[in-house]
Amino acid sequence: MRLGLAGTGRIGTSHAETLKSFDEVSSVVVADVDAGRAQAAAAELGVEAAADIPALFASSLDGLVITAATDAHPELILRAVDAGIPVFCEKPVAADIPGTIAVIDKISGSDVPVQIGFQRRFDAGYAAARAAVASGELGWLHTLRATTLDPAPPPAEYVAHSGGLFRDCGVHDFDVVRFVSGREVVEVYAVGANKGERFFVDAGDVDTAAATLTLDDGTLAVVSLTRYNGAGYDVRLEVFGSAGNAVVGLDDRAPLTSVEPGVPPLPGPACPGFMERFRPAYISELKAFLDVAAGRAPSPCGAADALEAFYIAEACELSRRERRPVRVAEVRV
Repeated sequence: MRLGLAGTGRIGTSHAETLKSFDEVSSVVVADVDAGRAQAAAAELGVEAAADIPALFASSLDGLVITAATDAHPELILRAVDAGIPVFCEKPVAADIPGTIAVIDKISGSDVPVQIGFQRRFDAGYAAARAAVASGELGWLHTLRATTLDPAPPPAEYVAHSGGLFRDCGVHDFDVVRFVSGREVVEVYAVGANKGERFFVDAGDVDTAAATLTLDDGTLAVVSLTRYNGAGYDVRLEVFGSAGNAVVGLDDRAPLTSVEPGVPPLPGPACPGFMERFRPAYISELKAFLDVAAGRAPSPCGAADALEAFYIAEACELSRRERRPVRVAEVRV
């Protein structure tokens, strides 16, 4: 297979390195709006570089991986689908709900597959939790608790264009709540706080947030988010049922400290960030895309799934701003 990759930033470069390692991939060609960056990445990785994005599309591709800036996602997805090229695109589909729906509407009549990158679905722990729920071994669910706690905030420029903590960060938790539980979120109540850098306030964002989600069967989920977890990158999901529980992310790397007498500390070290924590999941996700691109499997996470997670994030942001419970139906377009 000959695969293209648009966007040679940190995650794009990592994905290109992964793609070239697959036996089924004969060649990888990369491109970027910054041609110099694409050339540098290609030289470092030993892959091809296209002169620009149009040249990338003219490279006889069997599939395209999109890791460009968010505002480029819609155009690149639609261009690939129009050209009959299977697409993998990092979340989000677009920067907002109307843009996401516009893409979904335009690709709805096409048989060209589109896969959206929610890598936690391919993490072994989340997959095991989903299987435990589906098998019934946990009994009926009553509570899920999800956390995404970043060790340090991103740059101010990133925050200003991120869409906010719920849309940028919490959307992964919202997706796995749906993925693991098999249920839909119908109502949210969210709050946020700022105790760190001023640039969060300037961007209309928060550095810490919590949301209570009510699922369509009455199960409750609590999502906690922060940009300031000095102990390390902490991503977990706790699933509690009437007959048992399952915990994702509780291993030697979990940045947790027990103050109970005689309890030894976890050996660590904590993961420094998402790339390290989810490296195996990213590899599995891209392996799955090879099957999608080759026509061996349907997309495991389509644009409609991304839209549902986006709806929850949008409802949380509205709830935070208006300080009230919000039905997800309120933000549906």
